[in-house]
Amino acid sequence: MIWDRVFTMLEFPFTVLRKLTVPPIPCEGYYNRGIVAASTALSPMWIGYYIHSGYKMNLFWGELSWIMVVCVGISFSLGAAILRYAPGGEGTMALAFATPLALYGFIVAATWIDFVADHLVDLLQFIGIVCRIPGSIMGLTILAWGNSMGDLSADVTMARKGLANMAMTACFAGPVFNILVGLGWGFSSLSSLTDQADVSVSMNAAILTGFLFIIVNTLLLVFLGSWLYGGQIPRAYGYSMLVIYMVYVVTSVL
Repeated sequence: MIWDRVFTMLEFPFTVLRKLTVPPIPCEGYYNRGIVAASTALSPMWIGYYIHSGYKMNLFWGELSWIMVVCVGISFSLGAAILRYAPGGEGTMALAFATPLALYGFIVAATWIDFVADHLVDLLQFIGIVCRIPGSIMGLTILAWGNSMGDLSADVTMARKGLANMAMTACFAGPVFNILVGLGWGFSSLSSLTDQADVSVSMNAAILTGFLFIIVNTLLLVFLGSWLYGGQIPRAYGYSMLVIYMVYVVTSVL
């Protein structure tokens, strides 16, 4: 379709930039020595831009420029070593070298996710202002759905493959990570940027309603799974959760 080609062309520059700055996991089927070497060498430049755009710290010029010089020197040396000594063709990198490289690539990929998410929030705020939609409603619908699509796809896939315990654990582990790490990191960054030790947070009706429905859902899960059905979750519980969520969205919007 014509729109697919248009979106592909618009996405192409960002895809190339991401490929050249995020070291891929050097495993079988995804290993390319040239891309691994180039992304390892160029990744500090992206991290420097990410820090400058998000935290207003210029690592390219000024007193902190020596940090970028050292990091670029190390990364280009590692990139040259990978290009010279790493196996090419159908070969795979040794696990002792692939593991730290994969962890580093994960960190760089996390900066990309944070960068895109930050601009997505700005875009949603702009749309909300233009359309006169409250921020709580935008976060309740569009932002929540977009943020959860990846988890929804992974959890449904695991459940269909018979990994129900893993899918159920992921449903709770993901939000716990987002709340504890996401809010903790976010408030810590805000405190460091504004030099304010205390930040006031208002609890509107939508948030209080969400807490109420979470408590109802959790109590229903514990009652059905632990007491009524002896550790098993019936199919009807899935439909009841969908009904609870629809009621939650409707009551929050209204």
